[in-house]
Amino acid sequence: MAHTRPTLADVASAAQVSVSTASLAFSGAGPIAAGTRDRVRAAALALGYTGPNPLGRSLRSGRSGIVAVVIGDQLSRSFRDPVAIKVLDGLVGTLGTMGLGVLLVPGMPATNGTADLDPLLASAPMDVAVLVWGSRRADPVLAALQRRGVPVVIGEGPAVDGVPLVGIADRQGTADLARYLTGLGHRRIGVVTLPFGGPRRNGFVDAARMEQLDWTPTRHRLEGLADAGVDPTAVVEAKASLVEEGQAAGRLLLDVDEPPTAVVAQSDLLAAGVLIAARDLGLRVPQDVSIAGFDGLDLPWMAPDVLTTVSQPLEAKGEALGRAVAKLLAGQVPPPVRLDVELRIGTTTAPPRG
Repeated sequence: MAHTRPTLADVASAAQVSVSTASLAFSGAGPIAAGTRDRVRAAALALGYTGPNPLGRSLRSGRSGIVAVVIGDQLSRSFRDPVAIKVLDGLVGTLGTMGLGVLLVPGMPATNGTADLDPLLASAPMDVAVLVWGSRRADPVLAALQRRGVPVVIGEGPAVDGVPLVGIADRQGTADLARYLTGLGHRRIGVVTLPFGGPRRNGFVDAARMEQLDWTPTRHRLEGLADAGVDPTAVVEAKASLVEEGQAAGRLLLDVDEPPTAVVAQSDLLAAGVLIAARDLGLRVPQDVSIAGFDGLDLPWMAPDVLTTVSQPLEAKGEALGRAVAKLLAGQVPPPVRLDVELRIGTTTAPPRG
């Protein structure tokens, strides 16, 4: 005999209440006596009833229960980045307490040879979308979501009318780092940046390329250097925030006749790669070159070195994004959020020689 899944009507009958009362016991959407709720749930447990059908519930509510999380890179690269994982931990944990599911959507296609957006952005059910790592000044992802009427939360992006923003004080943090380095006596400071937006590349940045800068975290952190009066001796753009890309960028920056005495990398993984490149070139850290990063990651494999870095509250950022989602779903307008960062001095920076 085929097993029949128990229904809400079966639970209501067993608990001797109406179906509408049984529904309220599960949804928590209206007033119901505690004793009645307990009786309904005891009947459900006895019958093996696990809750209303998700599809039927979404049809009645007009909501999917899904939050689309648009990451700023290909999935394969993002899941090698501890920054991405920590932010997602905070976000998904917060959404999970609200009974919301998550759909991960890459912010760029699997190959760089096309500008096509992921088709999930146009077709997948979603109640809210979160652009975790910022948007560009004319972001096609944001435009596609707004055409659908999907509410959006942006992390580390430019201010957009009507779109809640959760950011960090990365410009201020970079300025603090730059002032620390100049206070040590450094005047020749090179920079390894996060990607600029558009086609990914690894190479020196000239004035023409600087005009194409379209990625908010990259721009904010360069602006922080300018705020501190630092005009970099050279800027190298990295293809992605990965150790091997930092190593490649570090070789470009340091394998010259007169290398910088200090390097500011826009992520800790990039900074770790620059440190490896320096050692490959026979340079001592920090005696010959100081290296600093951004993020505040725990990188025990670098021991005994401890990276000088600007630490950001990664999980708290994810949690703040989740709280903004909750407010949007409640019909509220979340206020902008800016989280503080902190300069942490390690062993990879020191005064320049001489």
